[in-house]
Amino acid sequence: MNDNPGQTRQAAVTPFDTAKLDRLMEEAGIDVIVATSKHNTQYLMGGYKFIFFAAMDAIGHSRYLPMVIYEKGAPDHSAYVGNRMEGAEHQNNPFWTPAVHTATWGTQDAAGLAVEHLKKIGKAGGRIGIEPAFLPSDARDLLASRLDGARFVDATHVLERLRAVKTPGELAKLRRASELITDSMLATIAAARAGSTKMEIIEQLRREETNRGLHFEYCLLTLGSSHNRAGSQQAWVEGEILSIDSGGNYHGYIGDLCRMGVLGEPDAELEDLLAEVECIQQAAFAKVRAGAAGREMIVAAEAELKASPSAAFTDFFCHGMGLIAHEAPFLMTNHPVTYDGIDADKPLEAGNVISVETTMLHPKRGFIKLEDTLAITDGGYEMFGDRGRGWNRGGA
Repeated sequence: MNDNPGQTRQAAVTPFDTAKLDRLMEEAGIDVIVATSKHNTQYLMGGYKFIFFAAMDAIGHSRYLPMVIYEKGAPDHSAYVGNRMEGAEHQNNPFWTPAVHTATWGTQDAAGLAVEHLKKIGKAGGRIGIEPAFLPSDARDLLASRLDGARFVDATHVLERLRAVKTPGELAKLRRASELITDSMLATIAAARAGSTKMEIIEQLRREETNRGLHFEYCLLTLGSSHNRAGSQQAWVEGEILSIDSGGNYHGYIGDLCRMGVLGEPDAELEDLLAEVECIQQAAFAKVRAGAAGREMIVAAEAELKASPSAAFTDFFCHGMGLIAHEAPFLMTNHPVTYDGIDADKPLEAGNVISVETTMLHPKRGFIKLEDTLAITDGGYEMFGDRGRGWNRGGA
């Protein structure tokens, strides 16, 4: 078991594209990366994450801080820094990194082990890529104080680009996540009755997702004419609509979709309103393919939206997704999450995964939305969880 700092084993095959990472690091002027976010350490470790800290990072006076250290062009110099209990994980399923330091209980001891490893591989004074938003201040202060001459570089963009094109294995997990969420939402709508409260419906969805092997993350729910998606004791009333937007996690990969329900039969106006939303979605889908710029999809959807009778209270949005809900490609600026749409004019790539969503905040009928997940292919796209996109009846 590899419990002691510095203990090494023979290098294994890396679970990611080292040539791509090396190129991205060269372009960014980075010699060695010290990744500290849960999603990027999971990616660099081939999908591994420590279950003990899945729900909460805090322990004692500090927090769990996994680290993956990767030197450009030298995967044999890679290391994993983890919690002391992870030695048992390594014993059962050996980590790929040649060096494994499972000896930490907090942020500063993790940073101290990273310093020791960087000195060992001769990179203590190099250009070190970090994730500023995911590196606690005390850990960064320790790195800076003990790495004389080092220059810290933001590696966020490098790691986002590394993850942007999904492997077949990643696509399979994203497809499964979407399918299980769709099944869970449709089962939840069918189980809800007149008088079911928002809190009860959300709890039903949590059980449905958990029973299907998903890690439940959130449910945004509206009932009736309200646009409020937070949980409450509001009850569903006969004839009212429901929107259910949920994120569930399958082996680290996020599923994020929205479907509609109605308690009773949808009237003609509701059918027309959801059809407007669907037309905007389809206008976007028609422009999606590898090689097409993301802006083509946005322009087509916004043109359809502008011609819609409900344009004044309807919005279109699209974003990349994978290990987290908003990742590359970044297609729209500050809409609503704060980042620049730097990929709008770049060609979509086969293996990109995007969420396409149209939201109508109808002043009388309520919150009407479809959100779909698309994997980009050479010939167009594959939609994940492609069902339940009309009016689904509650109380079935």
